Amino acid sequence: MAPVLEARDVVRVLPGEVPVTLVAGITLSIGAGEFVAITGPSGSGKSSLLYLLGLLDRPTEGAVLVEGRDTGDLSAAEMARLRLEKLGFVFQFHFLLPEFSALANVLIPMRKLGRFGDAEMRDRALALLGRLGLEDQAHKRPDQLSGGQRQRVAIARALANDPKVVLADEPTGNLDTKNAQIVFDIFSGLARDSGTTVVTVTHDEHLAAQATRRVHLVDGRLVDGAAG
Repeated sequence: MAPVLEARDVVRVLPGEVPVTLVAGITLSIGAGEFVAITGPSGSGKSSLLYLLGLLDRPTEGAVLVEGRDTGDLSAAEMARLRLEKLGFVFQFHFLLPEFSALANVLIPMRKLGRFGDAEMRDRALALLGRLGLEDQAHKRPDQLSGGQRQRVAIARALANDPKVVLADEPTGNLDTKNAQIVFDIFSGLARDSGTTVVTVTHDEHLAAQATRRVHLVDGRLVDGAAG
């Protein structure tokens, strides 16, 4: 089976008077239904690699493939469309729109994609919130929710368009131990029960150990976890 996500000799260099290499020649294949934790010391290139895999940044050298498709020649608009269709994102901060309800926040990606009618979008959004234990919080604004609830709304939003891959950058960084475990349990369930590929950056060794695979970076290089 072809990888869902693939990096081939990917390099990311920040230009400048003294160029900074963030990612130094990483080759990595990630398959359907894998739950991958990217770990490493601060400044090792974890988030930079995640942003490359998520098409939020372009490599200086090498190629990133999504379901076998080389993304190197895609325009900015084509990249945005591919992200909307295939990828979901969760960050350390939830980035929910404060003036919108939880339900309205989850609807945003579906409205952008334009694949579903209004009634179906609403049903899908409510079903996602219910799946994450938020059925009674759908009409509350983010400031009326706890930190853990806000992050679960952010996960529901990431799942709105039924992505092949969910990418998360330190998604538990602002959560207490209990809520951090809830988030990782959700990710484990997505990979195990739905076949969704999950790739998360984390500094938490206990949580990383719960992933089905661990990818460890040092100084922008992959030192462990290349093989699936």
